[in-house]
Amino acid sequence: MQVEVETLIIELTTSSFDKRPVYITGNFCKWLPDLEAFRMTEVSPGNYVFQFPENLELTGPLEYKYTRGGWDQVELDRFGKPYGNRVVEKNEGVKKDTVIRWQTDISKKTDLSPILEIVSEEFEIPQLKKTRRIQVLLPHDYYDRPDLSFPVLYMTDGQNLFGEGSEYGNWNIDKSLAKLAKEQKGGVIIVAIDHGNEQRINEFSPYNNPKWGKGLGEQFMRFISETLKPHIDSKYRTKRDRLNTGIGGSSVGGLLSLYAALMFPQVFGRLMVFSPSLWMSQRVFFDAIHFFEPFESRIYLYAGGKEGANMLPNVTKLRETLETQAFGYDRVKIKASIDPKGQHDEKQWSKEFPLALKWLFFE
Repeated sequence: MQVEVETLIIELTTSSFDKRPVYITGNFCKWLPDLEAFRMTEVSPGNYVFQFPENLELTGPLEYKYTRGGWDQVELDRFGKPYGNRVVEKNEGVKKDTVIRWQTDISKKTDLSPILEIVSEEFEIPQLKKTRRIQVLLPHDYYDRPDLSFPVLYMTDGQNLFGEGSEYGNWNIDKSLAKLAKEQKGGVIIVAIDHGNEQRINEFSPYNNPKWGKGLGEQFMRFISETLKPHIDSKYRTKRDRLNTGIGGSSVGGLLSLYAALMFPQVFGRLMVFSPSLWMSQRVFFDAIHFFEPFESRIYLYAGGKEGANMLPNVTKLRETLETQAFGYDRVKIKASIDPKGQHDEKQWSKEFPLALKWLFFE
């Protein structure tokens, strides 16, 4: 049976960062991967088109693949596996395809470190009438997989999380994310929010304290949920629902994350609570009793045995209170991690971070 494909046009969308040419190959050209006659025309960055010659005749349906110029540069699926033959039946008109990955993407890209981008050096916090630096760590393959969206974890104390860190230490979450990527468990967008230095405790604490004064944690949480999150969702490919939105922090930042679980459950469904400063106010236990609602949630609660005499008793009391409030609700999961030798420092939180991230988003 002779099939004419005189009207067939193929349109392809792929990564705009790869400048190599794109060829279409198939049973119409003996599967040769780099014939100039079948080189696609780039109409805009990442967008290609090819129109088959009007006089081309084929026996049976058209089978084809895309290459970057050789079989060692062929298209792959989103998991890095060989893509099956594509098929177009007879005169289909315009056929639109997408290629997410290429074989050389896998062979050449050995660095799985996340991509660092600065959202703003002075992002406005209208709730506090201040500005703050906001950075994001994107999954290493974020721009190679344009069809995917990712969960988001908002984290406080951005100065201490990656890169050179600060005088207090470094969580090295960029290195942890690179290691997790090898396990296919690094696909989370991290939004790092710098703290306000000497204003840090007041900004993060949801409660007033005789020593530290008025707590601004509620306003800070409203900034994240009402101002920052909509901006991130509009700028990046995020999964916007609460079950794919988390917040994490340590010390008073851990207290803020806990407060988010209690008071903003409609926004945050994944909570990373490290060494929370429960000493700041006993009201947190009152809030846990009266305001904890059993939304489907995951709370990772960490504490170390060398963080002061009250840390482990307070965290144990908190866990028991939360579990009591969530009694009978299987959709609320709380994982408590206790290290009897754990210190109150960045080095300890660095060890705990990958364990918490995997449990919160991938288990």
